[in-house]
Amino acid sequence: MKKIAVIGTGYVGLVTGACLAELGNTTICIDTDADKIEALQSGIVPFFEPGLQELVARNQRSDRISFTVDAAEAISKSEIIFIAVGTPMGEDGHADLQYVRSAARTIATSLNTGSRAIVVNKSTVPVETGDLVSAIIRESLTDGCSVSVVSNPEFLREGNAIADFMSPDRIVLGVYDDESAAVMRELYAPLVAPIIVTDVRTAEMIKYTANAFLATKISFINEIARVCEKVGADVKDVVLGAGTDKRIGTAFMNPGLGFGGSCFPKDVTALASIAQKYGVTPTVLEAVLQVNLEQVQLCAERLEGALETLEGRRIALLGLAFKPNTDDVRESPAIKLVQALLDRGAQVHAHDPEAIATARQMLGDSITYHSNVYESLKDADAMVVATDWNEYKQLDLDLAARVLRGNVLFDTRNIYDPRVVLEQGFHYLSVGRVAYGATAPVGQLVYEIKK
Repeated sequence: MKKIAVIGTGYVGLVTGACLAELGNTTICIDTDADKIEALQSGIVPFFEPGLQELVARNQRSDRISFTVDAAEAISKSEIIFIAVGTPMGEDGHADLQYVRSAARTIATSLNTGSRAIVVNKSTVPVETGDLVSAIIRESLTDGCSVSVVSNPEFLREGNAIADFMSPDRIVLGVYDDESAAVMRELYAPLVAPIIVTDVRTAEMIKYTANAFLATKISFINEIARVCEKVGADVKDVVLGAGTDKRIGTAFMNPGLGFGGSCFPKDVTALASIAQKYGVTPTVLEAVLQVNLEQVQLCAERLEGALETLEGRRIALLGLAFKPNTDDVRESPAIKLVQALLDRGAQVHAHDPEAIATARQMLGDSITYHSNVYESLKDADAMVVATDWNEYKQLDLDLAARVLRGNVLFDTRNIYDPRVVLEQGFHYLSVGRVAYGATAPVGQLVYEIKK
């Protein structure tokens, strides 16, 4: 088993460190945030990811995972060093690599004389970052040390990260030499998955390509949903009919508020910037971003149309996280919808099973937060489902209808059966769907049945 250091205890770093420890390796996770490290040493995971806190605790008890702010000591003891730091989007659209650069310099100055180490880029980084990390390390490397850089992109879905790590579709390794490939193959040997070994730049490109394609599917189906709304078609049946074609598939073909989170918006933008840097016009990527940018505003406009005005209206917003099973609100479409509603004069009362604390850091007291979903609905003019948590799928619609002041329900995630909602007397809006059994002019998506 390997001695491993992971620089960065954010989402990717902590999941990677905990899962590698679960495979039997000795893992030290490093961060400059002393408060975060102290919390982790006490068994407190700083963000919500199903199963992660239990995984960390189990491996702490087995002495396979530990946490430190002392990067030099941890790196000097390790054979494999993962870089899993943030790469936020810079003002120019390119990934900001300041934390990657800093990690590379720290590694170079922390290795013992004569040591041999493999440095693994786990962070999502643009093409040529492997070359950059190699160059930085060579500049400060102690004489007699040998370092090889590997690109090993992550494909973790928030809310399902542990399963994605332990049962991956594939493992991608971008290497400069066969020896590093052999060591990494051995590290991942316990995982039964295809291992794709390629050069470093290709591995870096694979990650951006995968995320850009998934984002493209989301924007594509949102555009199709707009057409469905005009012609009176049901987008869910359209997805089923087209997606059963094995060349297409139904994954990521769910219309709604658009994509968000820490990866898709940043990575599509970064890939578009890379294309422009090399003289390639990113026509498709720019369209993907534009459709996504418009989607939230279109939904706000539709709600405003249903209520005639949003000025002074009380809106119950269900969901703040960018997707269920996470407390991550970075680039969350739900947060963007909140801003759009506030800009139009609405009063927002919000509920989320996990993301209230993180949302409050971003929105402050501009909205009212509720720990009970039905309290958020009380006396609201409209109910908007912005994140498809299972809790909302099982909502008591009869009770919801009674506590609401108005009767507008905007199902932006298409989680309800229109027939059931209509029977409760709601004025129902969804994304790209028709109400079964309803009679209305072509292009009219809002139907109402009186109690």
